[in-house]
Amino acid sequence: MFTRSMQATCTRRAQVTLALMSTTTQPEAWMRGPMEGIDPMLMPVAHALVQAREDIGELVASVRAEHVWQRPGGAASIGFHVRHLGAALDRLFTYARGERLSDEQKAALRVEGEPGDPPAPLADLVTDTQARIDRALEQLRRTPRTQLLDFRGVGREQLPSNVLGLLFHAAEHSTRHAGQLITTAKILAAG
Repeated sequence: MFTRSMQATCTRRAQVTLALMSTTTQPEAWMRGPMEGIDPMLMPVAHALVQAREDIGELVASVRAEHVWQRPGGAASIGFHVRHLGAALDRLFTYARGERLSDEQKAALRVEGEPGDPPAPLADLVTDTQARIDRALEQLRRTPRTQLLDFRGVGREQLPSNVLGLLFHAAEHSTRHAGQLITTAKILAAG
């Protein structure tokens, strides 16, 4: 027998699923064609960043404030994923420029998972991360193809990488965290 409680649960889950699905009718970023000013060799990076930017932007309206810093089953919170996506992107693009991390970047790394007091609202986290993605896209526009294989050291140990490796890792890392935060939002909403 299908009770009213069961019906209400199914209805709520359907509403949450629809809210978390893309509200736009345009195709995913990679299917929209070239982006102006982006070298074709870096287009996959740009498309991944644009998609992550859009995906996190769509969450703001559907995630309850009390869910932002919850850690279901010990998993990382939505707030952490949004903040980490932007901050890690900033760090990886810093290395891609051949620079070392600033003291500010190092300090931010230490508190990425902390909600703050009062806890940072999702809208603020998303705005900050989207601004970081926008800056990364501008850096991509200024990155010459001739530098893509230039050596870049990562971290204190200056682990070996190159510009292209750092940019592609930044793109896949961003999409990974965007996916994780969407999944966490769905789990919490269905809760």
